[in-house]
Amino acid sequence: MIVTPIGFVRATRQTPEDDNWGGTESAIALADELPEDALVGLDAFSHAEILFAFHQVDPAKIVTGARYPRNNPDWPKVGIFAQRGKNRPNGLGLTTVRILGVAGRVLRVAELDAIDGTPVLDIKPVMDEFLPRGPIAQPDWSHALMRDYWRQTDDNPSGRSEA
Repeated sequence: MIVTPIGFVRATRQTPEDDNWGGTESAIALADELPEDALVGLDAFSHAEILFAFHQVDPAKIVTGARYPRNNPDWPKVGIFAQRGKNRPNGLGLTTVRILGVAGRVLRVAELDAIDGTPVLDIKPVMDEFLPRGPIAQPDWSHALMRDYWRQTDDNPSGRSEA
């Protein structure tokens, strides 16, 4: 299978970090080979799913089995597919973002947890019919892990990109 990036993230954040993604604003610039009208109509949706590659993960640090999330022994050891860490076998990230706007070949989004230069593999609008049907269950440790993930910090009040 060959997957080619459809665009790249433009953001002020240069290094991957585990927390404080709240308030970030980013731009996704389409690859040159895609037509400008590829984004037409997307701004009629409030949210989109962004599929991207964790392009800076050291291959030696890929996890295929169980581990403590964030190496915290206070949380249970769980398999890599029971967590959302970046050191995954296929190196894929998926985040639901708020659409801020579309201008030509650029999609502006809020709260994309991807750094500048991240390859974007796909963009899909969020539709009610594809959201989970029924209640969502998750273990307590995952709530603790995510407590500061979307926190907004004073030194990064918006995380706005210049793209």
